[in-house]
Amino acid sequence: MTWFVNLPAILQAFLATLFTWGITALGAAMVFFFKVINKKILNGMLGFASGVMIAASFWSLLAPAIEMSENSGVTKWLPALVGFLSGGLFLFLTDKLLPHVHIGRSVKEAEGIKTSWQRSVLLVSAITLHNIPEGLAVGVAFGAVATGMPGASVYSAIALAIGIGLQNFPEGAAVSIPLRREGFSRRKAFLYGQASGVVEPIAGVLGAAAVLIFTPLLPYALSFAAGAMIYVVAEELIPEAQQEKKHSDIVTIGVLLGFALMMFLDVSLG
Repeated sequence: MTWFVNLPAILQAFLATLFTWGITALGAAMVFFFKVINKKILNGMLGFASGVMIAASFWSLLAPAIEMSENSGVTKWLPALVGFLSGGLFLFLTDKLLPHVHIGRSVKEAEGIKTSWQRSVLLVSAITLHNIPEGLAVGVAFGAVATGMPGASVYSAIALAIGIGLQNFPEGAAVSIPLRREGFSRRKAFLYGQASGVVEPIAGVLGAAAVLIFTPLLPYALSFAAGAMIYVVAEELIPEAQQEKKHSDIVTIGVLLGFALMMFLDVSLG
């Protein structure tokens, strides 16, 4: 672990988001073993992913942003509030513009600008939309450590990367397995599934570089990532998981377990 701690922040962010992308690919690899995924299991995993993202938004992003603002003499709630709402607004606008379709929906229910894209591309686009704020969050967290800001810890950033990686597993499976059921070969379904995570290393490097160049914006950047992730949870993950009310208990338990695990990782490692 010492070798990783001593690496430059941008390289740390790149390696950490390669890990999160790898877990997405691992989830997508489930298509080599299953052609159909049990809906109850999928909903539970989406609930788990929601819990991880909610906990990460506070413990790894908002709380450090508030502490940094307080120590820098800025009104402590202002950067967190502005950044959080800006992150949500960014995802709202992206959601309205980027063509995509959610898990279990038909092409007729696609959102964003009208397009002739195939359903497979629209599905990957939806998951990619989730992964932008996740990669950004990891990158900003490592960038915060390099700036020496109070409240920032490399182990806390590692905990965030682990948490994001764990919740990427169901997202990879949620793309590849439905594509296999629709007639795609296992190899092609896997390639589409893992492709949804490609954006994370890109967003991670950009996030780390941005806060290193514009250090005063760090609390805003952390809060921005938190707002974007909460938008994804409220707009997409939980509604998708709750489509079948008979599985609502499984979803709720998944949320609680995901939140508890992310809280444990952040507090114990941070």
